[in-house]
Parts: sequence; structure tokens; C-alpha cells
Amino acid sequence: MTEDTGIRTTTLTRRQTAPNPGPMTLEGTNSWVIGAPGQEDVVVVDPGPADRGHLAVLAAAGRTVLTLVTHRHADHTEGVADFHALTGAPVRAFRPEFCRDAPPLADRETIEAAGCRIRVLHTPGHTSDSVSFHLPEDTPAGTPGPGRSAAPAAGPGSVLTGDTVLGRGTTMLDHPDGSLGDYLRSLQRLAVLGGALVLPAHGDVREDAEAVCEELLEHRMERLAEVREALRDLGRGASLEAITARIYADVPAHVLPAARSSVGAQLAYLGF
Repeated sequence: MTEDTGIRTTTLTRRQTAPNPGPMTLEGTNSWVIGAPGQEDVVVVDPGPADRGHLAVLAAAGRTVLTLVTHRHADHTEGVADFHALTGAPVRAFRPEFCRDAPPLADRETIEAAGCRIRVLHTPGHTSDSVSFHLPEDTPAGTPGPGRSAAPAAGPGSVLTGDTVLGRGTTMLDHPDGSLGDYLRSLQRLAVLGGALVLPAHGDVREDAEAVCEELLEHRMERLAEVREALRDLGRGASLEAITARIYADVPAHVLPAARSSVGAQLAYLGF
């Protein structure tokens, strides 16, 4: 792997953030480069937007043998076709329309590539096709890992969470494709990974997947309580816009569409 490409985040990963900052993307979309130390082969996760400079940097990170996609949103997939043309590497995603020269991803499958073992976890909720990638042998940056002289200590590894778990804040549920019930189950599934490092598609690395997911689960329960209270006060026939304005009164206008989508998912979860 080219050592001057991206930010070393763990023994097996580097992060290259695309130049697409915004209210929904935070500092930009994180593309991840996976590869064991000393390996020229790499796996790239989420090529990101169709930005030539960003894609060229990713292509220079090593010999891309596989591209993986966490979910369908354009800030993760817009560059797929161009990156495939640059590298010739097969592309795999949960939805077949984003795949190139390879089959769709399957839940619980294990991929062996670039000297790494990558476990695929279907984690819907943000979108129905959202997946996470668990690297069980990964270790924090600077510690012994696969290919090093010292044997790596057994641990929970790391997990690339796409938009299911962000580096800060909470994700939008893209209702009706995304659903709260799926999201809660996905958080519970990721929590089982214990202290795994969380490598999100937006924002910085977070420690301890279990603690982060428990915090997010608690937050969603608090939001559900607020929706129930709004329904009591405004009436069961209250509009989505009215409920959103009540709960997200202090949210900037440009974030309100995402807030409405999440409230819609909460109302559907409650049977409205």
C-alpha cells in the first residue's frame, strides 16, 4: 500500500475523505482503503463522489483488487463507474445495479482479499441495502497486526459502518426505504462486536462499537418518546411537518428534510 495515501486509521485501514463537505456529509464522505501491511493489493470501500482527484488518489493507494459499497446513496456510489474504469477491479454491493463484474454481497459472507478477512454484515435502517464490513483481525494503528513480527492480540477488530453509525451525531433514516425497526436491529447486531473500533463513512473513528450503539439506541428511544408526546399534544391526525417542527424546533432549515424522513420512519414504526 502506498504509505502517503490517506490517513492511517488502524493496522489494516486508511481513510481518504472526499472533497464533498456539507450538512449531510460532515467533512465529506470517507473512502476506506483496506490492506495488510506490506501488501500491494488493496480493497477500496465507497469510492465516493465522481471527483477525479479523489478517485485518482484512491487508485494510487495500491493495486485495487476489489471495490465494496456500503449503500446506494450518491455520495458513496457516484464514482463507482469511473473508479472501475480506472482500476478494472470488480465492484460488489448489496444491490446488483452497483456491481461490476461480480455478484452482489450476501449477509454473513466472508471475503478474503488484500491479506485481510472481511465479514459482511447486512445492517439496514439508514437504507434497506446498507451493509457494514467487520475486520476481526484489525488492531489500532501502531500495534502489531497481520504480517507483523509479533502475533496480534485477540480482539474485536474494527467495523466499517457506512452511514449506519456516523463519526458524530445520528444518521438519517431514508424512509420509506429505510426503517426504524431495521435500524434498531442493526444497532443491536453491531453492538455484539463489543469494543470494535467504528470506522464511519462520515466523521472520525469512534471507539467501542457496543458503547456507541447502546448510546444510539437510547437516543432513538428518547426520540420515540418525543414523537408519542407530540401525537398526544397535537392529535393523532397531526401532519408530518407539524410533528417534525415540534421535535426539531432548533434544527436549521437545510436539515429539516432529513429530520422529516426520520420522523416518518418513527411514525411508521409506531403504526401511523
